[in-house]
Amino acid sequence: MSWKESILDAFEVFGPLSLAMVSFTEAIIQPVPPDIVYIPMLVNDIGKTEVVLGLWLVITLSSVLGSLVGYLIGQRWGRSLIQRFGSTSHVEKLEALTQRYGTIGIFIAAVSPIPYKVFGWVAGMGEMQKKPFLIAGFLGRGLRFGLEAILIGIYGQQAFDAMMWFLDNEIFLAVLLVGAAAAVLAAWNWWNGLEIEAKQSN
Repeated sequence: MSWKESILDAFEVFGPLSLAMVSFTEAIIQPVPPDIVYIPMLVNDIGKTEVVLGLWLVITLSSVLGSLVGYLIGQRWGRSLIQRFGSTSHVEKLEALTQRYGTIGIFIAAVSPIPYKVFGWVAGMGEMQKKPFLIAGFLGRGLRFGLEAILIGIYGQQAFDAMMWFLDNEIFLAVLLVGAAAAVLAAWNWWNGLEIEAKQSN
């Protein structure tokens, strides 16, 4: 029995409540993605529009509520931990990151394999405004989980197999995504620097 099947067997008896619990806690601290429970539930309820819509609302809302708890944890204890074990420069970089990429960063994390919980902690530590944080999270998570429901409804088992492969390689894909973003940022900085050098040479 695989680890995914073990998780499903453990939570199957609770139905949507188990989905809410996994989704809520994953957005705070635990590493198991809620998709592991959500996707098989979608497969079991293909064609039942009201049930699928209910599952989508459960996983989306519980995930966003969990991220709010993560935000509050970061807001309450995050900065003090960084100041105690890190440095002032880390706090300054955190503030700059939140101010510059806050809403976009939360949306990207909510859709992509990048751990959503991390951005919740960072948003809280950086004192990002709660309203845009929650809106970005709801839109991002709603889009991610909504697309999964649509793909399962259209492609059935093929979509299920593809999503399971995605979940099996989620960490690898997250590393690739972060690496690609870093490469784009480095290229952008190089381009801007090149333009500045051209002006100075003139």
